[in-house]
Amino acid sequence: MDIEVLGTLAVREHGVSITPTAPKPRQVLALLALHADQVVPVSALIEELWAGAPPRSARTTLQTYVLQLRSLIGTALEQAARTGDDDGRRTSKDVLVTLPGGYMLNSNGGTSDVREFDRLAGTGYRAMDAGDFPGAARMLREALALWSGPAFADVQGGIQLDMETRRLEETRLCALDQRIEADLRLGRHRELLAELTVLASRYRTHENLHGQFMLALHRSGRRSEALEVYQRLRATLVRELGLEPSAALRRLQRSILMASPETPAAAEAHGDQLVRVA
Repeated sequence: MDIEVLGTLAVREHGVSITPTAPKPRQVLALLALHADQVVPVSALIEELWAGAPPRSARTTLQTYVLQLRSLIGTALEQAARTGDDDGRRTSKDVLVTLPGGYMLNSNGGTSDVREFDRLAGTGYRAMDAGDFPGAARMLREALALWSGPAFADVQGGIQLDMETRRLEETRLCALDQRIEADLRLGRHRELLAELTVLASRYRTHENLHGQFMLALHRSGRRSEALEVYQRLRATLVRELGLEPSAALRRLQRSILMASPETPAAAEAHGDQLVRVA
């Protein structure tokens, strides 16, 4: 089974889509796919589908959605058996398994873009910790390339999926932050400017991205623009959150105000400080 949730939802069994078009069954499949090979409690599925107001028929209706998914899975297994891709011994109940308290989507050792993202990002983080910035940039870039858009982009999410979407977006931002940090350590400041321009506009209160943008501009000989980025961020933080920029960002601003173009050692020191900015 191949599972993709980092963008539009796509679940395929032996290359055949088992993704339903109806909104509610899509929600069920999305939650099961994200937690493939783990039991998803019936209570979590009901909360996802109906929030705090499930109908009396909630369990029966959920069972109906499960039957619809199993029908799609059964069709995929039949096609795989006809082409010799499957031995024909598995049934749809072996793939979407009923267990005490819930259901489990058995991926049968297949692929999952979330798992691959976590693996690549983890390798990238360990490379950063070891000072292997080329390796970190490469691994984190590969991890981020798995995203084709917001997680579950075409799924009408409920409480559970919305929470998972926010969690996944946070993991993506962490990986992005570290990949940019690795690129800065490698002196790729000019190559980063276009990307950071977009990111600073999209994440208007994200201090670390703004700090990285300031550093990339300053290293590119554009000190006045780096200081303008700081002032825009400060105005936004004060207006929207009632907060001043962090101490690390204020230190970076002062260093840009006082400095001629930074020496590599000074630049690395600022990079260390910015990694810790929330």
